[in-house]
Amino acid sequence: MERVVVTGIGIVSPVGLDTESSWKSLTEGRSGAGPITAFDATQFETRIAAEVKGFDPLKYVDRKEARRMDRLDQLAVAAAKEALDNANLKITPEIATDVGVTVSSGIGGITTLGEGFKTLFEKGPSRVSPFLIPMLIVDMVGGYISILYGAKGPNFAMVSACSSSADALGEAAEIIRRGDARAMIAGGAEAAIVPIGVSGFGNMGALSRRNDAPEKASRPFDKDRDGFVMGEGAAILILESETFAQARGARILTELAGYGATADAFHITAPADRGEGATRAMRIALRKAGLQATDVQYINAHGTSTPLNDKLETQAIKDFFGEHAYKVAVSSTKSMSGHMLGAAGAFEAAVCVLSIQHGIIPPTINYETPDPECDLDYVPNVARRTPVRVAMTNSLGFGGHNTSLVFREWRSR
Repeated sequence: MERVVVTGIGIVSPVGLDTESSWKSLTEGRSGAGPITAFDATQFETRIAAEVKGFDPLKYVDRKEARRMDRLDQLAVAAAKEALDNANLKITPEIATDVGVTVSSGIGGITTLGEGFKTLFEKGPSRVSPFLIPMLIVDMVGGYISILYGAKGPNFAMVSACSSSADALGEAAEIIRRGDARAMIAGGAEAAIVPIGVSGFGNMGALSRRNDAPEKASRPFDKDRDGFVMGEGAAILILESETFAQARGARILTELAGYGATADAFHITAPADRGEGATRAMRIALRKAGLQATDVQYINAHGTSTPLNDKLETQAIKDFFGEHAYKVAVSSTKSMSGHMLGAAGAFEAAVCVLSIQHGIIPPTINYETPDPECDLDYVPNVARRTPVRVAMTNSLGFGGHNTSLVFREWRSR
């Protein structure tokens, strides 16, 4: 079966506007959280988030086009450009039909939707933008990337809440393996730090309320965690068949070796007992990669900083890995980036690729008070320099979605 390799990475995140700066922030343990600036959050119980700061869409599209794009589309286009440049992949007419796009979002253009409702109520239906629908639908993220960069292969978006972009990567790999494309632009974007988004997550009790110390609010696996910090951003990987990548002389970063996806069939927001759906996703991903649990050195956990998720994900890891669970490094970069929702899976997949490349495992910051129910090695507070040959990332989404991706150090046959 054709191996699928990673040749490029593009990131726009709360901790950096590109891959290099994001990685530097993560390895230095710097948080991207702060007071919300996107709107006046004075009346909100949660007034903090991890925003992308200083982003200029006009570096990627002209002013007229930017006005017709939701913020998540702008972020995705920027990340896609960096990923294509990083992969040195120019989509010429000769290969256009062999390059596809699977870029997802968990929520879609909620910024545009909120502004559209405001216009409707204040000014009437005739003043609602004719671009509202294409600006809010999830699949337009990939649509814009396809149009701007010329990819004419398979192009669609799957939505699985906070597993969306992890599934986008996994399905992109399957598209390549079955021969429907030779390269895929895959990942996710999200921009939901808007009043209705913060209200919705806040009122369900999912968000941290540590407004006085935003940089310390996201504390996965810590006993005093009280919810996640909303993040935003985009992360894109360029996936290629090994044959195609080698034929064009591409620099291969890692191999995406395994993908597992399951459903809990349990509850709309809570994970299943013992995180059994996540356990099955990890098992499937490693089986498809042809690897054993003991081969894994690093797990980038879903690690949201919510009481239930962190406990049950820890249990799922212990149930699957057994004694090896205490030997594998587990960290949550959401402690720094916040929870980028539908973009989180791709961002954390990129972290796995970078960890294998550089031999560094980013820390879980704000880990101060151990939780007896979360008793693994969470790489507390300081990055760890160590060889990483196999890394796994987990993504869990509302609706009972569980996704695991396995990345392996690439070696030519």
